[in-house]
Amino acid sequence: MKDYCVRTKLQSGKPTIGCFLGLGSPHVAELLAHAGYDWLVLETEHSAVDIERVEHMMMAMEGTRANPIVRVATAEPIVIQRALDAGAMGILVPMVRTANEVQAIVDTTRYPPVGKRGFGPLRASRYMQQGREYFREANEKILVSLILETKEALDRLDEIMAVPGLDAIFVGPFDLCLSLGLDPFEQPHAEIEDALVKLVELSRRHGIAAGVGCGSPEELQQRQDQGFTFLAYGTDYMLLEGAARRGLDAFRRV
Repeated sequence: MKDYCVRTKLQSGKPTIGCFLGLGSPHVAELLAHAGYDWLVLETEHSAVDIERVEHMMMAMEGTRANPIVRVATAEPIVIQRALDAGAMGILVPMVRTANEVQAIVDTTRYPPVGKRGFGPLRASRYMQQGREYFREANEKILVSLILETKEALDRLDEIMAVPGLDAIFVGPFDLCLSLGLDPFEQPHAEIEDALVKLVELSRRHGIAAGVGCGSPEELQQRQDQGFTFLAYGTDYMLLEGAARRGLDAFRRV
């Protein structure tokens, strides 16, 4: 496994920066990993990317310190296990609502005796050439993170964050808006800002990293000052679109 470990950095309270990859391109994953991100989330919940493409994207990230985190489509144990066995150093799980669900997710990521993960980390262990080393390190290096995107999870946030083995919670503002009966295209909403404040307060109490997406350098600084340490700056498609739009706007003003 990589020597640089995002889980260890977050546990020490230090901020990290990442990016969400929705285009499914190994070349983009390689480019952004070399750009200096601490972690990259490989999107499989809202994209057509399958586990084979995810594996190729993680291969492209080799030789960099960026930790690959897979946003799994569901919390099903086999889905989580395949992502980890392919080489993910963390998972980001959507639509988690209860502490019992969190405990089941943590168990799936940990080898016995502390968890229930089955052994077979093919690519993750360099095709079993480093099987022993992987077995010794995995329980301490695999990051377990969730997306806060339902009213049910928000109401139970304190008990969810008390589950041992949970490392980070990332706010999903669009789905959280929908769950609260708010229009996600009319943000900001006071209710979402209140949820962010609550998340940071509880994260400090429980030693769990609070995560949020940022659309500008100014917001990145604001959220870091607020106490967020699991910070996303952009998605691959938004960064590409933003760069293209700035050039097109400049062209059309001439």
